[in-house]
Amino acid sequence: MTREQPTSGGTELGRFLRARRARISPAEAGLTVGSGLRRTPGLRREELATLAGISVDYYTRLERGKETRPSSSVVDSLARALCLEEDEYEHLRSLAALAARTAPEPPTPPSRTIRPGVKLLLESLRPNPAHVISRTNDLLAANPSGLRLLAGIDEWPTRQRNIARYVFLHPTARDLFHDWDNQVRGCVARLRTLAGTDPDAPDLTRLAGELLLKSPEFARLWEHYDVKGSAHGRKTFHHPEVGDLTLGYQAMELEDTPGHRLVTYYAEPGTTEHDTLVLLDMLGSQSIPHKPASPQDETTSSSP
Repeated sequence: MTREQPTSGGTELGRFLRARRARISPAEAGLTVGSGLRRTPGLRREELATLAGISVDYYTRLERGKETRPSSSVVDSLARALCLEEDEYEHLRSLAALAARTAPEPPTPPSRTIRPGVKLLLESLRPNPAHVISRTNDLLAANPSGLRLLAGIDEWPTRQRNIARYVFLHPTARDLFHDWDNQVRGCVARLRTLAGTDPDAPDLTRLAGELLLKSPEFARLWEHYDVKGSAHGRKTFHHPEVGDLTLGYQAMELEDTPGHRLVTYYAEPGTTEHDTLVLLDMLGSQSIPHKPASPQDETTSSSP
């Protein structure tokens, strides 16, 4: 068996299939393999095709973007063969639907406007840190502790404040997050999901292009093609001003503004962490903005 050569170009569907095929071992897929050296990481094309019940030729055309209309039964079979989890399966279905379109839909420019009611909600959540982010993780609005929790991000101009840019490029971020590796994987997964359904979006291509050039870690994770994110859980911070604290967090989609998410952190009243959040909120309220807000930045101000 000759070593498979990587293919360039193609579709997001093909790139996703190649990435997932390379990450699943024959044993994980339920295959018995001999003791000889395997030159191909993960499954070979013919192995995956057999597991999915499709021809090798058809599967190869899918990977190379020559076949763009897989049936729902083929998509389901590939998902089972690749042992995809729910988020990954839904992403595969979205990519298959996107590949089948005869003409791309014109992109809708993402909104950066924050409604007054959402600003009021940010204020009402104090001292719990909260912020609103765009589909590409731009920091659109935050209450005082929500901005201060991301230590040092307030040193950047308003338009530069982006969670993905922060975790990969800000010198404080790697020490701030106790589990930095998981934090960056989640950021890349959300951007990768967007790239699958809106690959030519200007806001995404600008950000991804910048991070691919400036961060080897981002480039590695981008090629890894994870699409799983987490909407809730707990995070531990090593904050340079208030010390260590572990907080619960919850992310919620704002349905009336597509792509916007409200992310809030919280601690039980009466706990040390809650007292720390009160201090963090006070420090955030006393902070001086990096620069006066310009008219175009008005909706992305750090204060609600």
